[in-house]
Amino acid sequence: MPKRPATIRDLRRASRATVLRELWFDGPLSRQDVSARTTVSAATVSNVVSELLAEGVVAEVGQVASDGGRPAVLVGVRPGFGSVVGIDVSESGVVVELFDVALDWSATIERSLGHRAPDPHEILALAAAATADVLAKAGKTAEDVLGVGVGVPGLVEDDAESIVHAPSLGWQGVPFATLLEQATGIPVALDNGAKALARAEAWFGAGNGAQNLIVCLIGSGVGAAILAEGRLFRGATGSAGEWGHTTAVIDGRPCRCGARGCLQAYVGSEAILERWAEATGEAAADGVSEEQAIEALLAAAEAGEGPARDVLDETALYLGVALADIINLLNPDRVVLGGWVGLRLGPELLPRISAHAEKASLAAPFSRVELDLCHLGPDAVARGAATLVIERFLSSGGTPMTIDPAVRAAGRVTGVTG
Repeated sequence: MPKRPATIRDLRRASRATVLRELWFDGPLSRQDVSARTTVSAATVSNVVSELLAEGVVAEVGQVASDGGRPAVLVGVRPGFGSVVGIDVSESGVVVELFDVALDWSATIERSLGHRAPDPHEILALAAAATADVLAKAGKTAEDVLGVGVGVPGLVEDDAESIVHAPSLGWQGVPFATLLEQATGIPVALDNGAKALARAEAWFGAGNGAQNLIVCLIGSGVGAAILAEGRLFRGATGSAGEWGHTTAVIDGRPCRCGARGCLQAYVGSEAILERWAEATGEAAADGVSEEQAIEALLAAAEAGEGPARDVLDETALYLGVALADIINLLNPDRVVLGGWVGLRLGPELLPRISAHAEKASLAAPFSRVELDLCHLGPDAVARGAATLVIERFLSSGGTPMTIDPAVRAAGRVTGVTG
């Protein structure tokens, strides 16, 4: 189909988006600086800034001396223009964080479940209640919120309803964004948690400045996000990056997705602990969380326990070879490991992982790749989810998200399977 010619409205929106993005990432700046750093003319920058000032999106925040003329007025995004909610959905509960429009943190609420593979409506109720609680904690209301961003495990169909297929949760065909919009009355942007984390790390963390970046998320599940030439690569339907379901061992250990030999079946937290239990012949103690068990594994290895050290050595080998596949296939300039397991094991295992990756990689691509750990901590998925809202806000030129009435009333909501 031929591309529709750009209208005056399209060009105006593009100019607003360009100016606002420059101010958000690099402001405060003078109008002259914005024009010099972009392809937008000085007159258009002046008009756009005047509109954004009138709408309260930006504010004049000071002056800077200029060469021989009047001081230039600095303009920056006004943090108080609105709030943004970021939600990290996992197998065990939700983390909900509140930010201002500059993505400065305001408040956090965590809610846990006592079991895994929760029904979608359990997580929905948990997320909606925690959203209300985090707003109350910060003295905000739903009307103050520009949008809610959500990071979830599993596949997210890249369509209007953002349908979720999450084997680790036991979800199939769940329109979670629509459900949460109905529950909260706030517009929702939803994506895979690894992709949300990747955007946060690319904007603020270990991926900053990298044009070809892979962010690998290792927790209960395993995923990855691919940024190619600075843009998130999603694939045909949005599922690109399911690194945890690439094959590590032919006809190997069973994976929760139904296949055998997936990488997740060897390096996800549950898999690591299962291999340790098999090596020691001892079942996990009742009432011990995966986080506590991983700590015990590390302590046992540090104390010289053979099975624990073997399990960590194997984990480093699996991750190193799997990273070599990524390096050979995608030729990134940076690979970043994150997730709560990745960050907990990373300081101990990264040198061994790197050594195995080097052995299994082609020399040329490995020589130019940087391996690092995420800089934003284990809770970065919630911040990354919030960037989904900010990305839409910037791309629209400062227009807040809205709930599509047709999507909100979609009949598919009643067909949730879990």
